[in-house]
Amino acid sequence: MTQDSKSERYKKGFAKLQEVHGKVGEDVLDDLRKTAPALADFIIEYPYGDIYSRPGLDVRSRQIATIAALTAMGNAHEELRVHIQAGINVGLSEEEIIEIIMQMSVYAGFPAAMNGIEAAKEAFENIKTKKNP
Repeated sequence: MTQDSKSERYKKGFAKLQEVHGKVGEDVLDDLRKTAPALADFIIEYPYGDIYSRPGLDVRSRQIATIAALTAMGNAHEELRVHIQAGINVGLSEEEIIEIIMQMSVYAGFPAAMNGIEAAKEAFENIKTKKNP
């Protein structure tokens, strides 16, 4: 199915995905689509078409919340790294991202924060070398 034949929800989600992640997000979903195409569509429609597109928070604020949540989870390294790169893409500084992760040490513990710092280090390096996830 081409993007032209997709629902408005999908189109809105895809536009928001591009705003937040740029080409990196498309590449991640293209890779996922090889194995689980329906899951790739769900990710575009629900998180980006329904949630990220809501009024009330800008994408920068949503990335702060996402980075904090993924850090606190402690078991979503790849997703955290991708969302840290998206945070930079929507205007967060490296210093702000480090502070978000350090804040999570209070609530999620030092191991989660240390894992988050490692993901940040990788994301910052990917950006410097223009490497996709």
